[in-house]
Amino acid sequence: MIKSELWDKAAAFHGHVCGGLTIGYQAAIYAIKLLDFKFSEDEDVVCISENDACGVDAIQVVLGCSVGKGNLLFHMRGKQAFSFYNRTTGKSVRLVLKERPREMTREESFEYYQNCEPEDMFEVKETTIELPENARIFASAKCENCGEVTGEKWLRLVGGKKLCLDCTPKYDRFNV
Repeated sequence: MIKSELWDKAAAFHGHVCGGLTIGYQAAIYAIKLLDFKFSEDEDVVCISENDACGVDAIQVVLGCSVGKGNLLFHMRGKQAFSFYNRTTGKSVRLVLKERPREMTREESFEYYQNCEPEDMFEVKETTIELPENARIFASAKCENCGEVTGEKWLRLVGGKKLCLDCTPKYDRFNV
């Protein structure tokens, strides 16, 4: 059973304990071991998660990855897989959750993951996604329709006016 101050902190942040939180916690602990890094004060550690499930909360607490800092990104594939990058050393690893024994209840699954060693839970693979650049800060401008300020990257020029994405007419020829 996982017992540590860091686990308690992740559980408090997430709001409850569950198998999903355990998966993210174990992935983060394993990544620390494999890539030799610590909590990321800035963007030194990057995580690209292939899901938006409970485990992402543990990764935020354990590794200091967050959307706001730009070092927690999503490549939504519905997989329990996480790519971790150490910008300082250039090393990276992709951890993919191994299949667990079938026919487990939610409680049994939680117990199973709590008692696993990270090495037994994950396949270690090479990363397939290139390390993203550091987060950028974009200049802001006011939408000429709604008047709200948005990053210039998200403005569109429509009929000579700068419009935010919410005010830009939708265009999709492939959803007819």
